[in-house]
Amino acid sequence: MSETQSMFYQHLPPLAERIRPGNINQFVGQEHLIGTEKILSMVMENEHPFSMIFWGPPGSGKTTLARIIAKTAGADIHKLSAVSSGVKDLRKVIRQGEKNKDLGKLTLLFIDEIHRFSKSQQDSLLNAVEDGTVILIGATTENPSFEIISPLLSRCKVLALNPLSSTSLDTILDYAFSTDIILQKNQIDLSQKIRKQLIQSAGGDARKMLNTLEVSMHLISGKGTITEKILFEALQRRSQLYDKTGDYHYDTISAFIKSVRGSDPDAAIYWLAIMIEGGEKPEFIARRLVILASEDISNADPQGLTLAVSGFQAVHMIGMPEAAIILAQVTTYLSGAPKSNASYRAIQTALEQIKEEGTPGVPLHLRNAPTGLMKALDYGKDYEYPHTHPEHFVDVNYFPDGAEKSFYHPTEQGYEKFISERLKHFWPDRYKD
Repeated sequence: MSETQSMFYQHLPPLAERIRPGNINQFVGQEHLIGTEKILSMVMENEHPFSMIFWGPPGSGKTTLARIIAKTAGADIHKLSAVSSGVKDLRKVIRQGEKNKDLGKLTLLFIDEIHRFSKSQQDSLLNAVEDGTVILIGATTENPSFEIISPLLSRCKVLALNPLSSTSLDTILDYAFSTDIILQKNQIDLSQKIRKQLIQSAGGDARKMLNTLEVSMHLISGKGTITEKILFEALQRRSQLYDKTGDYHYDTISAFIKSVRGSDPDAAIYWLAIMIEGGEKPEFIARRLVILASEDISNADPQGLTLAVSGFQAVHMIGMPEAAIILAQVTTYLSGAPKSNASYRAIQTALEQIKEEGTPGVPLHLRNAPTGLMKALDYGKDYEYPHTHPEHFVDVNYFPDGAEKSFYHPTEQGYEKFISERLKHFWPDRYKD
C-alpha cells in the first residue's frame, strides 16, 4: 500500500459506518420489529415516534434504527454516550427540546449504553420524557429491568433486538461489496469458505463482521485474497483483550453459559476466570446463572435455583474480589447438577398456544367468590378441595373446556424423575410412557 493510499484510508470512517443504512429499506434483520405491520414499520409510517429502549447485543442495529426513526420523523436528533455524558449534557438537550417543542418540531435524544447512567442522571430525564419535550431512544446490552429505573422504564417501550442471523449477515456482506467504494476499488477476493467463516465468527454482530473484514483487508495491503490465515490473524487481533463492553463480552458469557449447560465445570470455570480477570461485573454473571438454573436445570435439581439466587445476593453484598469464590461455587454446582429444560419448554409451548387461541374465560368452579353476589352467580360452585381427598388429590378438570393439553414433560433426570412418576399416577391419560 502506497503512502498516499495509507493517508487516504486513515481519514475514512470505518467500513461499518460507511455502509450504515440510511433508510428502512436498506436495513437488514430484526424483521419482528420492522416487517410489514410490525411496530417500528408502523412508527415510521405514521412519522410519530415514542420513547423506547432498544435492548440487544452489539451490532444488531440499535443506533442505526434510532437514526432512521429520527430521519423519517424529521426530528432534531441528539446523540449522547452514557460513558462520556452527564446531567449537564442532558439539560442542554432538554433546553433545545423545549425550544423545538414551541416550534412544533420533535427532538429525539439517543443515549447509547443508557444502562451506564446513574439513578440521578436517569431521574433528570423523567419530566422531559413524560411531557414529550424529548423522545428518548436508549440503547443497552443489559437487561433494562435491572439497569434502568422503574419510573423511566414505565415511560418507555422496551423493544428487544436479536443477534443477526447468518442470512442477514450474508446480505450485509453483499451490500458492503456492492456499495463501498474501497471494497470495489481494491477488488478484495473472498472465497465462499472464508466468507462463511467470517460470518460465523461474528456471532450475530454485523459491526464485528465488517470490522474483521476491514482488518483483513489492511493485512493484505488493501488488495488481493483474504486467506484463512489472514482471517484468523484479523480475529486474533480483535480478541487479545477482554472488553466487558464489546464483542468479546458476549462471546465469553455465551461460552460460559454453554459450558455450564453442558455439565463441564472445568470449561465453565475457565470462562469465568476470563470474565473476572477482564473486570466483568460479577452481578451480570450471577444474574445469568440465576436464569440458567431455571432454564437448564429446573426441577431436575430445584436446589439449583435457590443456590443461584443466594449466590446473586451474596455477590451483591460481598463484592470483588471475594465474590469470585461465590461465583465459582455456584458455577461448579450448576455445572454438576442434572439438567432439564422441561419448565422452559412448558411455558414456551403454553405461550404459543395462548397467542394463537387467545385468552379463554375462567371456568366458574375455579373462580374466587369473595362476595355474596359472586356466590349467587355460581363463582366457585362445585370446587373440590384437594386436601379433603386421599393423597391430597382429586381428578377434576382445571382447564377451560376443550383446552386441556400437556405442556410440562418432566425428564427422568434427578428430582424430575419423582415428579414424572407422580404425574403419571395422577394424570395417566395425559402422562403416558
